[in-house]
Amino acid sequence: MHKGLNIEHANAICYSGFREGQSPNSGVFPSYDEVKEDLLILKENWRYLRLYDCDQHTDTVLEVITKEKLDLKVMLGAYIGAEMNNFSCPWGGSYSEEELLANKIQNLSQVNKLIRLANKYQDIVVALSAGNEATVDWTDHYVSPESIIQYVRLIKDRAKQPVTFCENYVPWLNKLEGLAEELDFISIHTYPVWEYKHIGEALQYTKQNYESVAKKYPHKPVVITEAGWATNSNGRGINEDNVSQDLQDQYYMDLMKWSTEEGILTFVFEAFDEPWKGSDEPMEPEKHWGLFTVDRKPKKVMQELYTLPSEENKP
Repeated sequence: MHKGLNIEHANAICYSGFREGQSPNSGVFPSYDEVKEDLLILKENWRYLRLYDCDQHTDTVLEVITKEKLDLKVMLGAYIGAEMNNFSCPWGGSYSEEELLANKIQNLSQVNKLIRLANKYQDIVVALSAGNEATVDWTDHYVSPESIIQYVRLIKDRAKQPVTFCENYVPWLNKLEGLAEELDFISIHTYPVWEYKHIGEALQYTKQNYESVAKKYPHKPVVITEAGWATNSNGRGINEDNVSQDLQDQYYMDLMKWSTEEGILTFVFEAFDEPWKGSDEPMEPEKHWGLFTVDRKPKKVMQELYTLPSEENKP
């Protein structure tokens, strides 16, 4: 079991299956067969999937796991949109009062759907998250900790699974003490490459991020719900020389060795590259965190586990 959390330790990964021409913003979602293809790949190496949103994609994922009888468990999240302006967000955190009010209504709808899915799929959904990166200084969907506490209380009142909130490690250290006390466990994100660390510093930096939160809340289990390394960059936010398939492979192997030895449940970010994310530039790093490419080919980090058919046929 994970230390202090009644979830058996196993490999875990963040999954979002949007392919070329698909995105949650456009309303074009992966089909049943596309999700099935993804999950048949992932089930070979992972036990836990983290899903971010109670949208049509999530409905399909839970349906595929059920109908195909796949041995996969899910951490299910509600997407919580901006309820406050965040003028310090570099890419736009400013909204009209009407938009903020509409978001609050939608957020409550998301939380209620999270509860419904948690109760409907109790054998599959093992943990719940009341949002993602909504309190960190740079977020474009800022929500007050007090509002998140209300969502957490609602979820805990109506669902049986343990409840968390997924956030960068920094806010846990300086402004989420009240929220932390409401949670069954704390979930942190750690990205050395976003903080200009080179590969030689990376694992130690992740350890420091984790231990800083774990020491602050010794009575709470701490899970890593995002950690990864990009394979491309346009140079904005991440130096182009600091990303590659070789570097991703090294960080992943180091991360898995440490987290497994320590019994720390760690959701790797992420399963597949997602072209819809970030800017329109092809090398935008947001598009390139997958352990697999968008056409489902394994990057270097996965090539030993997932040998391509063309390679199997070589003499």
